[in-house]
Amino acid sequence: MEHGWKRAVEAFRFLDALEFHSVKEWFGLSTVSLAAFLIGVGCLLAALAVGFLYSVDNLADFQAIQLWRIQWLLAAVAAFVAGILLKRSGEREKK
Repeated sequence: MEHGWKRAVEAFRFLDALEFHSVKEWFGLSTVSLAAFLIGVGCLLAALAVGFLYSVDNLADFQAIQLWRIQWLLAAVAAFVAGILLKRSGEREKK
């Protein structure tokens, strides 16, 4: 029984790379800056999802979907700008 448990733990060892701390170090961002980046990525994914989730039957539907996409993309830009502005200026790339 114990051998099967160890094998299951080893199978999910790749999830260690997805730890928040590891991602922060990989990108070289502070916590707040990384959170803003992840929010921006979420907004980009939402902008893409709008096109897949809603169908276009007429011009009014097309315009509404385009407006939603624009709003999601503006939110993504705002989140990315916030992440840039909140990044600590003293942090340098480790050599």
